Amino acid sequence: MSQTPRYVLLVHAGPGELARAVHALLYARELQRTGIPAKIVFDGAGTVWLQQFSDPQHKYHALFLEVLGAGLVDAACAYCARAFNVVDAVQATGVPLVDAADGHPSLASYVQQGWTPLAL
Repeated sequence: MSQTPRYVLLVHAGPGELARAVHALLYARELQRTGIPAKIVFDGAGTVWLQQFSDPQHKYHALFLEVLGAGLVDAACAYCARAFNVVDAVQATGVPLVDAADGHPSLASYVQQGWTPLAL
């Protein structure tokens, strides 16, 4: 019998790529709803979305809160949050800043734990 696939969605989409960032939230929610484990990691320029989606005036704020509350947001890159000046905003969300691989999230760690990465 095969094991249920598990996906980690890596959000690299920058500030001008709203559709890609939103779809990471939508895909993770859909996967979870259908019983497929999913996690989201905000990395690179994608770390700015934690700040933007946290704004109650943002069009996708409610979706972000739903996904965050469901435990689907696993981490944000510590190095990139510093580089994009969003450390305080990320910390305000409660999303862990991780630096396991030279200041960045460890993709190898996710793969070794059976997660299939999908980059957006």
